[in-house]
Amino acid sequence: MAGDEQSHSSRYPDPEGEWIAAQVIYPLYCALARECVIDALPCPDIENISLANISPASLEAARKWFTEMDERIQVHQLRHFLQTTTLATLPAVEALLLHHLRKQQRSDSDRNKLDFLLVQFFSMNTPPHLKESELDLLSVAQTLAPVLGQCDLVIPARLEPFQELTAKSEACRTLKELFTSRIIEQGRKLKESCGDDFFLPIAMVVVTQFGFLLRRNFFRLMQQDLNAILDGLRELETRGVENLDCRKAQFSAYEPVSRLRMICQSWKVMFHAEYSAGQPLCLLVDLRTVIDAALVKTAAKEKGKDSVPAKSRATAAGAGSGSATWQDFNVVNHESARVEDDDSKKKTDE
Repeated sequence: MAGDEQSHSSRYPDPEGEWIAAQVIYPLYCALARECVIDALPCPDIENISLANISPASLEAARKWFTEMDERIQVHQLRHFLQTTTLATLPAVEALLLHHLRKQQRSDSDRNKLDFLLVQFFSMNTPPHLKESELDLLSVAQTLAPVLGQCDLVIPARLEPFQELTAKSEACRTLKELFTSRIIEQGRKLKESCGDDFFLPIAMVVVTQFGFLLRRNFFRLMQQDLNAILDGLRELETRGVENLDCRKAQFSAYEPVSRLRMICQSWKVMFHAEYSAGQPLCLLVDLRTVIDAALVKTAAKEKGKDSVPAKSRATAAGAGSGSATWQDFNVVNHESARVEDDDSKKKTDE
């Protein structure tokens, strides 16, 4: 394994190359520290010493500064920052990726950051809208060759589950299905189980392919859910629904449809950099459950209660409750909204 690692990590480049990389990464880290309110002192050596005047002492000061910053910066902060800042150019991301690859000792945090940086670097070098057949292991390895070098593409048996998880991800039709399948968590555990083998070139190629395809499918499903919610809200308005009881999605019992539409529009921006089953995305999943069930119930109401068989009414009443964690809700129409809203406010105050 040691021989494989020499091709992409463990050793600093020449002093000049190291100093040039430091000059690229330093402003990125300083901007990240300001945005994330991380207490970080400046590094006078990096700021004031030119390439022609670098010394062993200045190199050591820069290494110490970067080591301290790497310990303070969390992976979620790095992920969010690099996906939202204009400073995250391809040269900057490549320099940061090589910085982590060249570490001689790596923590779990370093592995997680490297995992993200590999996918980010690959995505920045990949044209949009590529077909699955164009994202095979060879194409991923070729794209990563500038940072990983050439590697054998024979996949060890311990890495095969990543491809199985990718297939499961592609089969998901909603964000809720992706979350409840636990694919993201299973992938994370697989990476952890690799240990030091995670840093083998072939392992990082496989992990990058898995991460890129999972992230692309994640954003596709997220956009699909947002569009389904917005379409559903418009349809509900045409049916005379002005407010919804969205307590099961952690909104109010008297939530105006117009406000929900505005929230969804803002989510399109907010969720651009998210990539986990965090609280905001759980709200999105729950809200789609609310909207889908509201469409079923209002459609049944339009047909008339007497004309709807008991079995159909039961199905409509239970729509959206796919598991114990995704609960039902109550539709609030414009006629009864005020009474239910007053009751809900009392419950909230209590």
